[in-house]
Amino acid sequence: MRSVALASIRRCLDGAIPSGIATCDAEGTPNVAFISQVRYLDPQHIAISYQFFNKTRRNILHNFRATLDVADPQTAERYHLTIQYLRTETEGPLFEAMKAHLAGIASHTGMGNVFKLLGADVFRVLNVVQVEGPKLARVEVSRPGFACLNQLMRDMDACEDLTAVCEKLLAGLSRLGYPTSQLLVMDEQARKLFTLTSLGYPRSGAGAEIPVGFGVAGVAAQAQTVIRINHMAQEYIYSEAVQRSFAQSNFPNLETRITPPLLDQVASQLAVPIVHRGGVLAVLLVESESDFAFSYDDEDLLSVLGQWLALKMVLLDDGLGHEKSEEVADLCAPPLALEKPILVQYFERNDSVFLDHDYVIKGVAGCILWRLLEEFAHNQRCEFTNRELRLDPSLRLPELSTNLEARLILLQNRLAEKDFPIKLIKAGRGKLRLCVDRPLRLVKEEEPQT
Repeated sequence: MRSVALASIRRCLDGAIPSGIATCDAEGTPNVAFISQVRYLDPQHIAISYQFFNKTRRNILHNFRATLDVADPQTAERYHLTIQYLRTETEGPLFEAMKAHLAGIASHTGMGNVFKLLGADVFRVLNVVQVEGPKLARVEVSRPGFACLNQLMRDMDACEDLTAVCEKLLAGLSRLGYPTSQLLVMDEQARKLFTLTSLGYPRSGAGAEIPVGFGVAGVAAQAQTVIRINHMAQEYIYSEAVQRSFAQSNFPNLETRITPPLLDQVASQLAVPIVHRGGVLAVLLVESESDFAFSYDDEDLLSVLGQWLALKMVLLDDGLGHEKSEEVADLCAPPLALEKPILVQYFERNDSVFLDHDYVIKGVAGCILWRLLEEFAHNQRCEFTNRELRLDPSLRLPELSTNLEARLILLQNRLAEKDFPIKLIKAGRGKLRLCVDRPLRLVKEEEPQT
């Protein structure tokens, strides 16, 4: 048998082939069992799912040593790992990642009531040896890899605003082999994510909300760790039931739900949190209708991209703070035809905006839209700057001003997607223009309609 490095056999730890574990009790009696999940942590450590207080666990807690048998899902090559128990984690990023992965396995095998994670047992890997025997030819999966990633980073580095970054990001992900992806931005005040932009779905879902802790993206944001599921679990799908409860908690008689971007038969998901200095800025989510679509290599590649994206967002935030501060002349809107006015309803309870009873947006983005429409209706202004919006205390913007840019992109996407007679377009660096095709009738409401 030949010794090998743990990092070189990460593909054996994806769960495609169940792993066996051998232990001994106090009298030296051996015991062999299959385990649901082995997770690679670093070149010296792994974690094993703890689901039952069975003989295997009692043996491990007695002498701390075990032997693990894993196999390559493509070549059937087998490896033996000598491991030493260190600790059990029952919460935190590792636990949440393994819980999500185990839920996917349970859902795929119909054992959701049996596969419940109690803890993540962390082990030190003392030795890894390859077992002699026949093997199959490896089928290499072709991905453009890090050369394409490098070009994507260069393309995004040349962008001067978040809109351009988003366009380059999703197009670049498609070239990297991820044709279905979305970027969700954190609303820290409301503890939720909202879909900023997406590619490869039947609908864009711009503005769709996911509470932190719900779905793969919500769990990734909450635990600040990569979540990868290769057999989708129902509890990690952001379902219609969650959306209904979210809407009903705000306005029982007004529909404020935006359908998220969804695949017909999602089978694999990979969510990467975009984190800077301990805070989540966004979550990058890629999906596939195929089982086992994503591997540890995909985690590595998208994690590198995520770290770089976090820095780019912060740099854009700093750059926005140095916009030229010249005054923008108040421009009168062009004469409007004598048409029926657009009814604009604004509900202060959650800053939601409706146009002719059709829901547009809520939260910070809704507050911004109402502010622009008030200025347009009362002062005939149609041009604004990011700087004045960022300094407006009535908008209650989060501290990171990149959140303003994200809300403006969201407004542009929602207004364009719904084909409303109101449009928001860029009018230069740090400037935007409001285009209104019909007269406005603004109505400010404090409580929902009954």
